[in-house]
Amino acid sequence: MRKLIGTQPLFVAGATVVVFNKKGETLLQQRSDINKWGFPGGVMEYGESLEETAIRELYEETGLKAKDIEFVDILSGEKECFKYPNGDEIFGVNAVYTTSNVSGELSINDGESTDLKFFALNKLPFNLIEKTQYIIKIHFSQNELFFNKSEQ
Repeated sequence: MRKLIGTQPLFVAGATVVVFNKKGETLLQQRSDINKWGFPGGVMEYGESLEETAIRELYEETGLKAKDIEFVDILSGEKECFKYPNGDEIFGVNAVYTTSNVSGELSINDGESTDLKFFALNKLPFNLIEKTQYIIKIHFSQNELFFNKSEQ
């Protein structure tokens, strides 16, 4: 598709998964393309549901299999416009899910990540993807005082 349209924006649908462990920490992946931390997720494949996309992307990017996921939100608009380092642009509609019921071993399975770690919400890395910051602020900041760490 990119050969036909170049770097022009593509409209894509995708899913993001917010994983919490038993300590209440959330899983983040450090992306290899932009060197920032964010939630696992990605673009829907032909014939998939958003739930199937969320579960597949979580497994592909982390080695973890979600036994169940819970819908949180649909993101769209300006926050879903993204330009990759190679110039490709996307405009997305992204479903956000959460789970604390996963199995498997945490492992980097593709070239999209350089690291995978669980973080307490009040001890997040400074270089978060804007969308990840937004999801935490809107939906999960009540779990711990997220802004105590990010404003320092």
